Amino acid sequence: MIGVGRRIGPSCRNGTRNSSLKLVLRGAALLLIALPFLAIAAVLMCLQDRPLVVRSVQLTPADIERAKRVIDSHDPRQAGANGLQTVAIDERDLDLALNYLASRLARGAVRVVLQPGAVWAQASVEMPRNPIGRFVNIDATLVETGSLPRVEHLTIGKLTVPAMLGDYLLRDGLARLVATEQGGVAADVVKGVSVAAGRLSVTYFWSDAVAERARRVLVAPADQARLRAFHDRLVDLVAKAPGKVSLATLMPPLFLLALDRGATGDIVRENRAAILVLAFYANGKGLGDLVPAAKQWPQPARRTVTLAGRDDFPKHFLISSAIAAEAGSPLADAVGLYKEVDDSRGGSGFSFNDIGADRAGTRFGQIASQSPERSRNLARAIASGVKESDFMPDVSDLPEFMQEAEFKRRYGGIGGPGYNKMMATIEARVESRPLLR
Repeated sequence: MIGVGRRIGPSCRNGTRNSSLKLVLRGAALLLIALPFLAIAAVLMCLQDRPLVVRSVQLTPADIERAKRVIDSHDPRQAGANGLQTVAIDERDLDLALNYLASRLARGAVRVVLQPGAVWAQASVEMPRNPIGRFVNIDATLVETGSLPRVEHLTIGKLTVPAMLGDYLLRDGLARLVATEQGGVAADVVKGVSVAAGRLSVTYFWSDAVAERARRVLVAPADQARLRAFHDRLVDLVAKAPGKVSLATLMPPLFLLALDRGATGDIVRENRAAILVLAFYANGKGLGDLVPAAKQWPQPARRTVTLAGRDDFPKHFLISSAIAAEAGSPLADAVGLYKEVDDSRGGSGFSFNDIGADRAGTRFGQIASQSPERSRNLARAIASGVKESDFMPDVSDLPEFMQEAEFKRRYGGIGGPGYNKMMATIEARVESRPLLR
């Protein structure tokens, strides 16, 4: 009996091992089969029919003024001997800036609340139309630590993400960002972030070397090459131009170049490059402030660019156009309006005709970068030749040079009945221009 038992023992053990192996293989097979279904279930839980955050972006001159105050009071060029500074950002301004970026970059909306040592944020991002759900809603709480923030809570749609997984995703995302040139500069500049009730404090390091490095990576090499192409075309163009040259004369050759390059490339980026080159030139600024390498490029001869016989209108038009093309029209409108409000407080005064040039430029930049089809149609129309009246309304009869007291008395200030009526007139005139319809 003992001998028989000894002969049977190894066979039993082999059978047990075989059974265990079969169970493992079955489990692995079931898992492989289930993974796609689990992934589909996760996607279904992430997508929802309604947004968690619904907000519109309404930048005002007061918002721009606050931002300018922060920038002026924390000018990196005024840093101490060790180059360290700390800037405090109010919750309202941070919330507004993030909401603006979300609306511009991802057709989304954001809500941010700053608490002692923690940030609570909600966001909604609109997805392409689909039968599952149009919105990704995110609800998260980040807690301040000695180094990177820690994810305390993360929900995507109806899916609750484990904090450990949320931490991994956050760190992996930051690592990927730092690996880029722009992210590497940001990581070297930002030295610390702390959160208090209603306020975010950022400690950063700045120096001439950091500034030069930031300028080098601000514009991607492909965009630098694109700007160089339009810059060179402008150099050739103004070499033959008289001392004063209409913006309508400079635009067709540059947008013809945009049309040619956009035939096999990105017409929206080509249009933006054309607008940027014109904006820097009309304002007497070299592209070297944006692209350090441009300081070594051949420089265009100086000419006075005019629009409606004035040299200030091209500046208003092109700056608003560039901002609208790169950052969106709400920002362009707010910046233009802030400029006029600021002028009314002791400067040249509030001018509705300047606002007309701002609004026309904003509309132009919006169309130039709205979609490939609209961008191409605009470039084609300009390349065939334009008159100033095609893109600039007549604003010669609009009041200008009003100091703040007079502006408020006559028009009720920003948002007053008289102001709103005048703005409606300007918008109607802008919309009547052939290129801006």
